[in-house]
Amino acid sequence: MPKERVLASLDIGSAKIRTVVAVVDAESEGHVPNVIGVGISPSLGMRKGHVIDVEELIHNIISSLEDAERMAGVPINHVFVGMSGAHIESFDSRGVIAISGPEITVEDVARVIDAAQAVSIPANHRILHIEPKAYAVDEQHGIKNPVGMTGIRLEVEAHIITGHVQHVKNLEKCVDQAGVDIDAIVPATIASSEAVLTKRQKELGVVVIDVGAGCTSIAVFEEGTILHSVCLPIGGESVTNDIAIGLRTSIDTAEKIKIEFGSVLPQEIAEREMIDLSSVSKVDTQTVSKRYMAEIMQARYFEIFSLVKEQLKLIGRSGMLPAGALLTGAAVKAPGVLDLARDTLGLPVQMGFPVDIGGVIEKVDDPAYATSLGTLIWGMREGDRFGRAGGVHMKKALQSVGTWFKSLLP
Repeated sequence: MPKERVLASLDIGSAKIRTVVAVVDAESEGHVPNVIGVGISPSLGMRKGHVIDVEELIHNIISSLEDAERMAGVPINHVFVGMSGAHIESFDSRGVIAISGPEITVEDVARVIDAAQAVSIPANHRILHIEPKAYAVDEQHGIKNPVGMTGIRLEVEAHIITGHVQHVKNLEKCVDQAGVDIDAIVPATIASSEAVLTKRQKELGVVVIDVGAGCTSIAVFEEGTILHSVCLPIGGESVTNDIAIGLRTSIDTAEKIKIEFGSVLPQEIAEREMIDLSSVSKVDTQTVSKRYMAEIMQARYFEIFSLVKEQLKLIGRSGMLPAGALLTGAAVKAPGVLDLARDTLGLPVQMGFPVDIGGVIEKVDDPAYATSLGTLIWGMREGDRFGRAGGVHMKKALQSVGTWFKSLLP
């Protein structure tokens, strides 16, 4: 196994495309990725997880990749891709096999997971990810790792995540035409939790709420494994649209004032406090009430967290998760969002910052990078399954830097 690998992840969202490049030292304890490059570009070819403009999206992906390559000083040839969207669905499945040998092997575990995937899914969907929840050997249930145990019957309960075939193919086509190979597509529900959760939180019971621009991804964990996941077609863009309609401004102005003056605490804003739109826009020149904007934002965020609460009620976990909720995504940074989430969900709530990350931490120490970092961490852990296709030996990567730099010259 090479001592150092270079891994890259691409988080293709509806507002931004984020690329993260990291070096993984295989001999270091805990295999903590050291971030060496970060790239970010607007995402103008995506809407709510769907590709709406192929050429534009390819251009945006290339821009993000090039930014990360310049900072890292190494070319990117392979990426793990983080994907979200309302087309992503999930369900639980069971697989059962007979054990022929004296004890359960890794091959037996792979066979039983394959058996769990042999289920009927809609023709227009394909499996993106399968997460084993628990195994059972004969009559013994709740086993986390059955390898080495003896028995005659092995059973698995698995959580399967699927995506719409056409949406996935369109995304794959765009990444391929941007000049990089895809090692795996990782659903945002899995990726964001990889970055921000500790083992203890997963054991106790926790929900990760990733509020992106187009979608809100929810993943619930308990007893160390995933319990439920879902993507809701509502996010930060919905807040921006509400502001544009409510204050009669352009979408661009609404986005700017949301970032600069946004809050979900109208009770803390004086009624006479106004925002002069001419300071942020050449198109809109009127003044608007800052308190009224906060009321608009509060209503939409309350709806988002109410929908999350409904999902928790469906699985009997409303107000019943000891480790509470972690909020990730660029849209959760507005003042008051934590308090509103705490009151609506009836759970302890905190901001989900990436854990166990090294390198240029200040660049990625942000809830907005949860999906891109989680995708990279997932790729690091699952690298052996892909023959380390995503891992480029550091020495080999550095050898190609000279050629790559020459290609950038006019």
